[in-house]
Amino acid sequence: MAVNARNNWCGDIRSLTLSGIVLALAALGGCSSKPVAAKAPPSVPVVVATAERRDIPVQLSAIGAVEAYSTVSVKSNIGGEVTAVHFREGDFVRKGQVIFTIDQRPYVAALHQAEGNLARDEAQTANAEAQARRYVALQKEGVVASEQAETMDSQAAAMRALVLADKAAVENARVQLQYCTITSPIDGRTGNLAVKAGNLVKANDTPILVTINQITPIYVTFTVPEQFLPQIQQYMQQKALAVAATFPNASQPPARGSLTFIDNSVDQATGTIKLKGTFTNADRRLWPGQFVNVNLTLTTERDAIVVPSQAIQTGQKGTFLFVVKPDMTAETRAVTVGQNASGTAVITAGLQPGERVVIDGQLRLAPGVKVEFRNPVATPGKAATAAAAERNGGKAATGD
Repeated sequence: MAVNARNNWCGDIRSLTLSGIVLALAALGGCSSKPVAAKAPPSVPVVVATAERRDIPVQLSAIGAVEAYSTVSVKSNIGGEVTAVHFREGDFVRKGQVIFTIDQRPYVAALHQAEGNLARDEAQTANAEAQARRYVALQKEGVVASEQAETMDSQAAAMRALVLADKAAVENARVQLQYCTITSPIDGRTGNLAVKAGNLVKANDTPILVTINQITPIYVTFTVPEQFLPQIQQYMQQKALAVAATFPNASQPPARGSLTFIDNSVDQATGTIKLKGTFTNADRRLWPGQFVNVNLTLTTERDAIVVPSQAIQTGQKGTFLFVVKPDMTAETRAVTVGQNASGTAVITAGLQPGERVVIDGQLRLAPGVKVEFRNPVATPGKAATAAAAERNGGKAATGD
C-alpha cells in the first residue's frame, strides 16, 4: 500500500510539472503573437531658405585705414612773436585763410631800410652815369686820358649793379614781411594748436604751429593678397572699380568711392598689394586714422545661384548642405561654392534654383530624417535676418 501511494504521489507531481510547462509555453506563445509597434522619430525643426538666381557682385573684402588726402605741418618761415591766432583748434579752414600773425614791426623797419638804401644808391648811380658820359665827351676832345674815361664808366657800372642788389634786398624784405602773415596752404581741418599767441618762434623750427589734414576728398588704404592683382588690373582697365567702406556696428549706409591707386610693388613679407580708394567724403564721416571694412567690387556675376552662407557645411569630403526634399526629409548634397561673402554664398554646382536648403538646425539632421519648418520659406537676401530673429526669440537683429 505504501509503495502504491508513493507512486501515485510521484505521478501527480509529474502531471503538475508538465501542466506548468505547457501553460508557460502557451503564455510565451501568446506574448510573441502580439507585435510591439515602433514609435516614429519626431520631426526635426529647421529654418530653411530657397535657392534663387540673382546678379551678385564679385567682391574682395579687407580691413582698411582712413588716411588724409593731404597733411601739412605748418611752421614759421621767420622768427618773431606770435601776435594772433585766427582759428580755434579743430576748425575747418580754407586755402589762403589767415591762421597766424607774427609781429611785423621788425620786418616793416627792415623793408624801409632796404628801400632807403635803394633810393640812395639809385641817386649815386645817376651821378656816376652822368660823370661817365662827361668823361667820354672830354676824352673825345682830347682833354682827358682814355684811362680816366674808362674808370668813370666802370664806377657807373658798379653803381648799377649795387642798385640791382638793393632791389633784391627790398624784395627779400617784402617777402619776409609777408611771412608775418601765415595762411592755410590747403582746405582742411586743424588739429592741436601747439603754439599760442605770445610765444616766440624761430624760422622752420619745432614744435610745429599746427597740423592741417585735408579730408575732402580722403583716402582709404587697404591690402589684398597678391593673387588677386591680375583680376584687379584686368577689371580696372575696363572701368573704375567701386570701393565701399563701412564702420563696424554702424547703422549708416556705406561710404562709396573708387579705386585710384595700386602700389608699384608687392610686400614680400606679407604677400599683399597696397591699394587706395578715393572718397569725396562730403559728409565728413570718414576720419583719418579710422579702421573700416572695405569691399572692392570687381564685376557682377549674372544669374548666379545663391543661398545664405549659414547653409554651407564642411565635411571630410568637402562642402555640402542639407536640402529638404518634397516629402519633407533631409538630404545631404555636395556642392561647389564660389564666392562666399556678406552672408551670401554662390553655388556653382550641385544645386538648382527653387530648392529649399537648411540654414539653421543642421546639428540634428541626417539623411532621410523628417523635418518641419520653423519659419516661412525665406530667400537668401532675408535668410540671415530670419535666422537671427529665430535665435533672438522673434526679435530682428539690429545693426549692419
